[in-house]
Amino acid sequence: MRAIQVTRLGGPEALTPVELPDPVPGPGQLLVTVDAAGVNYADTHLTEGSYLSVTDLPFVPGSEVVGRTPDGRRVLSVLAGGGYADKAVVPAATAVDVPDGISDGEALALLVQGLSAWHLLRTCARIAPGESVVVNAAAGGVGSLAVQLAKHFGAGRVIAAASAPDKRDLAVSLGADVAIDNAPDGYAERVIEANGGKRVDIIIDAVGGRVFDAALTALASFGRLVTFGTASRELPTPIVPNRLVRHNTAVIGFWLAPAMTRPEMYGPPLSELLDLGAAGKLRAVVGGEYPLAQAHRAHEDLLARRTTGKLILRP
Repeated sequence: MRAIQVTRLGGPEALTPVELPDPVPGPGQLLVTVDAAGVNYADTHLTEGSYLSVTDLPFVPGSEVVGRTPDGRRVLSVLAGGGYADKAVVPAATAVDVPDGISDGEALALLVQGLSAWHLLRTCARIAPGESVVVNAAAGGVGSLAVQLAKHFGAGRVIAAASAPDKRDLAVSLGADVAIDNAPDGYAERVIEANGGKRVDIIIDAVGGRVFDAALTALASFGRLVTFGTASRELPTPIVPNRLVRHNTAVIGFWLAPAMTRPEMYGPPLSELLDLGAAGKLRAVVGGEYPLAQAHRAHEDLLARRTTGKLILRP
């Protein structure tokens, strides 16, 4: 089979097209002919060796695929690596049938990015009707869905933060009430101004660094800052606990991988997301499709912040 393999840690140049033997499913697994594989920001961290978990070399990246089983089922599933290939083995327990009317890209967007957005707002932030929500990197795969889900969950005001005017326009078209520049300088002031002069209840952040530092100062009393990545490759300033106590604020971390091991945190939310997508109530933005052999270009574009929405590879 054709696949993309990482034999040494590094940047996009470490993604090498290779020919490998077809994978063989074991007990409780399904063989899938891959129609499309999802590209995630976590893949770039995994490739360079900066992810939360370490994978032994060599490895085939890719944690989500949509494709066909030998009996003709069209399924969507997460997997523990191996998705950047034209065949993959997935756990039968996580393989979900894809409703008619949902494209490959839309299905993949609703899997990792959709589940992340759902849990960031529901499980971590515990969003309540009427609360104000800021979504950083609002034109990305997670951000574009978080903007819509925040509205769907009853947010009183959704503020999108993004780096470029076209990205901010996209976020507004998806339902954000207002969009602002997410540059760190002046970030807190722009957030407060966009919220009518008041600090905000919830901030969803995967940028990290100075943006995270500024976001913490924009929280209202009992506000929650949910962090799920450091796209800036910069660590934020360490937090003194008394600073949180003074304003009754919370910083909450989220990583999707442990949630995937709990059936109640995987199946029901994913079914809800797929139903919303099939009903036209949730728009999954597919930002780009790349041939499998050009996986390196997908990573380059993602790291350079030239993309919006979900990126997929086509074997």
